[in-house]
Amino acid sequence: MKKRIVAFRRLTDRHLEQLSERFHVDYFPDLESADDPAFREALGEAHGLVGASLGITPELLDGAPHLEAIASISVGYDNYPVDELTRRDILLCNTPDVLTETTADTGFSLIMATARRVVELADFIKRGDWQESIGASLYGTDVHGKTLGMVGLGRIGAAVARRGALGFGMNVLYTHASPKPALEAELGARRCEFDELLESADFVCVSVPLTAETTHLFGAEQFARMRSSAIFINIARGKVVDEAALIAALETGEIRAAGLDVFEREPLPGDSPLPHMANVVALPHIGSATHETRTAMAQRAVDNITLALNGERPISLVNEAAWERRQG
Repeated sequence: MKKRIVAFRRLTDRHLEQLSERFHVDYFPDLESADDPAFREALGEAHGLVGASLGITPELLDGAPHLEAIASISVGYDNYPVDELTRRDILLCNTPDVLTETTADTGFSLIMATARRVVELADFIKRGDWQESIGASLYGTDVHGKTLGMVGLGRIGAAVARRGALGFGMNVLYTHASPKPALEAELGARRCEFDELLESADFVCVSVPLTAETTHLFGAEQFARMRSSAIFINIARGKVVDEAALIAALETGEIRAAGLDVFEREPLPGDSPLPHMANVVALPHIGSATHETRTAMAQRAVDNITLALNGERPISLVNEAAWERRQG
């Protein structure tokens, strides 16, 4: 008898076919809430779960007694109670590597767009305000040769730093990461204390995972330490930043601008001032949102769940301890 999988994110026909060849698939492409009765009923019989952007709670797991593995179509896993999954011997898989370069492209596009005021000046033309050569009040700032401060230097952070150092001759500082001697040699990067990075960087780019320690890592104190000419870029998670403190820093000129792909609440509430501020470039969490990358992420999730439910080690495993417990 085939094992059962619940898929709760829109997949391509090819990916659904791959899963259906091996498993019975209950498919919820437009799932809005984990409280959906049909979803709950299917989960009660499921051995595997494939999807993303849905908070998985211990209470939800209580209703899934047969669950063996979850394949998240994401690199971040803050929506999952990792310790609880491990306690229940449920494997959690994610999709690193396949989205690294695409997300780094997004991060560096935010650096360029905010520095050169691309969105602001495009709107300037759309309004019909371009009647003569622009003056100094609308000038941007150079990116090449500036100091890029990376808060986090994992796969994505390193890819952003590589673009800055090798493509734009930027000086790279990094913090909230273990020593990276290979990257230091390749990029001329230097590890430093958090406060030094804040005080020295022209661009502060955040790419740390969301944990208890990184929640509201950036608040009023951190923005006050940054240069008034500094530009803040967040491609990590919205809750890494105290959004009210960021808005205040932007309104008062404590920092120059911000490029944001993530927010404390997503979708961004309609009353948020951020998308209406001239010195903010706000994107709807598009870090990995290309056809090629989203397809590759889904394929990795299909491969992960297939391996896990066949008793083999998944390609991208978050909770190694759960796998070790199963083996021994």
